[in-house]
Amino acid sequence: MKNNRGALEISFGWLFAIIAGIVVIFLAIYLSSKLIGNQQESISAETGTEIESLLNPLETSFESSQTTSITIPTETRINNKCNTIGEFGEQLIQLDQKSFNKWVETDVNVNFHNKYLFSNSEITGKKFYIFSKSFNFPFKVADLIYIIPATDRYCFVNAPSKIIKELSELNQSNLILEDCEDGDIKVCFGTSKCDINVDFTSNFVKKNNTKLYFTDDEDSMNLMYAAIFSDKAVYECQVKRLMMRTGKISSLYLNKEIVIHEKGCEDNLGGDLGTLSELAENLNGSIELESVKISADNIKIKNSARTECPLW
Repeated sequence: MKNNRGALEISFGWLFAIIAGIVVIFLAIYLSSKLIGNQQESISAETGTEIESLLNPLETSFESSQTTSITIPTETRINNKCNTIGEFGEQLIQLDQKSFNKWVETDVNVNFHNKYLFSNSEITGKKFYIFSKSFNFPFKVADLIYIIPATDRYCFVNAPSKIIKELSELNQSNLILEDCEDGDIKVCFGTSKCDINVDFTSNFVKKNNTKLYFTDDEDSMNLMYAAIFSDKAVYECQVKRLMMRTGKISSLYLNKEIVIHEKGCEDNLGGDLGTLSELAENLNGSIELESVKISADNIKIKNSARTECPLW
């Protein structure tokens, strides 16, 4: 008599092997995902450290005719974050990196109180160009650091000779003079038919229907480049931080002025420095830069005329 208890009979040994195999596969997937996550975190941390090490030399006296770059092994999204909390505000860089065609968010943040990084809020790529220009208002305040993905090509049309000279000296492959191609971001001077338009009459950069204001002397016009390469949120926040720093430095020079005036120096700049400090620290937006610049220019002229005891 046949025993038909089921169409498929599996021995205990085979059943144990199947269950054990499932457990091993599950553990392998779990451990692999943890390893990938840790590796991504490690790469992000190393990238953040590399960015910091690159920005430190730029913070000294980097000439505008020089540039540097950073190349990252995996596609990276740099989140440029800025706030105005505290005496000097804060520059934060948060990194996300791609793994298996998905962005992996990390808790890795690099923060600075003495750096001013201009870019869009989010920039993506494997290679980024970085260059720096000094910001004097009227004394040295900080260095403006610009970071641009290598894949973003900016084409400058009808640029003034000074800007042509500066961009030629940079020799940066994604900053093009004339000969624009499809897909380039066109930056135009004296016309309003481009992606970005620079107006030297009213001193603003217009992009995405937004005006970002700069000032027009040789040093502070470096804010023009900052406005070209940044979105509104980053630009306005960094300008506010620069003015906060200007106000604090003005107060330091005011203390120095009191000391040297007591030693016989004429043309007391105390009142002017106090005015500059107040205007700078109370700036509400880049549209108010021109009024602060008037005060800064007045101090610059007076300090230059002091042959015996200039403040800087």
